[in-house]
Amino acid sequence: MSFRPSSFRSRWLLLPAAALLATGCASTSSTSVPATASATPVKVKVFVAAMFEIGQNTGDRAGEFQHWYERYWKDAKPIAVPGALQPVYCNTDGVCGAVLGMGKVNSSSSMQAILLNPRLDFSQAYYVISGVAGTPPSRGTIGEVNWGTWLVDYDLGHRWAPEENKPGQPTFMPRKGYEEYRRFQLNPDLVRWAMKLSADTPLKDSESARKYRLRYPDAAARRAPFVGTGTHMTGDTFFHGPGMSKQAQYIAKLYGADDYVITEMEAAAITLVIKRTHGTDRVMSLRGAVNFDQGNPKETTLQHLDPAPGETAGGFAETVENVERVGSRVVDHIVANWPQWQGGVPKP
Repeated sequence: MSFRPSSFRSRWLLLPAAALLATGCASTSSTSVPATASATPVKVKVFVAAMFEIGQNTGDRAGEFQHWYERYWKDAKPIAVPGALQPVYCNTDGVCGAVLGMGKVNSSSSMQAILLNPRLDFSQAYYVISGVAGTPPSRGTIGEVNWGTWLVDYDLGHRWAPEENKPGQPTFMPRKGYEEYRRFQLNPDLVRWAMKLSADTPLKDSESARKYRLRYPDAAARRAPFVGTGTHMTGDTFFHGPGMSKQAQYIAKLYGADDYVITEMEAAAITLVIKRTHGTDRVMSLRGAVNFDQGNPKETTLQHLDPAPGETAGGFAETVENVERVGSRVVDHIVANWPQWQGGVPKP
């Protein structure tokens, strides 16, 4: 996402229209378990939040949820949660997850419903907000996986058209009174743990992604997939182009955050919901880059936004698998060492 209202969600350039329509419709093969207050609550150790799935949760083309589902919940019964887009799944180790829906309102409303459901005990839970995203070619590459250090809401502020401003001047101004809503610094110790546990994860790549990267002159864009960190920009608009990307970076620095490296559509909103119920010390944002937030020097922004057949970045299938590969290292470590983690994040 770029000019950030969008977080330009690279993810969507790669998905066919039919898949997008199926995004919030992942079906389940078993009957959902009603959420009743009489049942003993599930003690959630780690909750994995994905935004969309393509078709079924297993056995077909994977979206953001499928690899997590196949690793942790293939034998789990879905727990129906009124107000949430999709059921919650939990295994016997206390790892739970769900598809929340795309966009700030969709995802955060699902998260709120899940957090308040009496069948689930989130009092000591850790959260992995997981999905695909876009990245600026000056800082990231297709297939990389990134842990968020800061989450910045791209939408809260004042904007005006560039032609109504002095040439070259910013067209964004923060809105006063939203200081506690527009920026979140995620727990630095938790980010350090995430990198310590996952930085050396072997990542998949594709020939199509390798060829696509060579269209860009930036050294970062031409890199093979890697695990990194940086600011994740949350916005409901799919922004594209170097101008929008530059503005996203401007907002990140204006708010005192790290460099903008990921554009997405949900993390800041979901984190605000979690903050109001349990705080943010246990929140992680994990994103895989599936496209760049702007075109290469030989194409216009509109050509990048609406690519011709065969001109997309490629690497989507590999990236969604990379995200789970990286994230599961942290999830598994927390669960395996729960006595050390249940009281809070240990010092790295």
